Amino acid sequence: MLPRLYAILDLGLLPTFDALCACALELSSAGVTLMQYRAKNASPRDMLAHARELRRILPSDVRLIMNDRADLCLAAGFDGVHVGQDDLSPLGARTVVGEGKIVGVSTHNVEQVRLTDAAPVDYIAIGPVFATSTKLNPDPVIGLEGVRTARALTSKPLVAIGGITRANCRSVLDAGADSVAVISDLLNSPALSAETFLRLLL
Repeated sequence: MLPRLYAILDLGLLPTFDALCACALELSSAGVTLMQYRAKNASPRDMLAHARELRRILPSDVRLIMNDRADLCLAAGFDGVHVGQDDLSPLGARTVVGEGKIVGVSTHNVEQVRLTDAAPVDYIAIGPVFATSTKLNPDPVIGLEGVRTARALTSKPLVAIGGITRANCRSVLDAGADSVAVISDLLNSPALSAETFLRLLL
């Protein structure tokens, strides 16, 4: 079962790794229990060092997901891996991490949701729901109708992502998402922002 709030720690949006750690600790103190570490431009060596440090400083009840790299998920002792359409396949990710880890996959349209529903994954992410500034070349916005369509196609846990804020998060759950992945709207005053999200998502 996924928590309602899925925090994404994107190193590209923070000035330093120390700032990312501070953000993660604030989020944890506010009650966030699922976080993904994303570092698209970091070297594998740095990603592994960062991941191990996050695992060390965060409470054991915080589940940590590695973006893209199933091998680093294992090496860092993370709880799972999240792959995109251009990364390792869902089956490949499952083969690497085994049955005991979480595997999540990004999808952006009906056909991708259908294919992923048949794969050995624990959750399906769908988006971008709204316009997002955290990706250089984002896929087309799917809107709340896209979330409703995805919900009708799968019984797997559904994570909505893309432009989700405190102002619109409730509408995303109402459209059928089980969880919302948030990046930008957690960066300013992370603890306060997370507490507000968690209250809104009850």
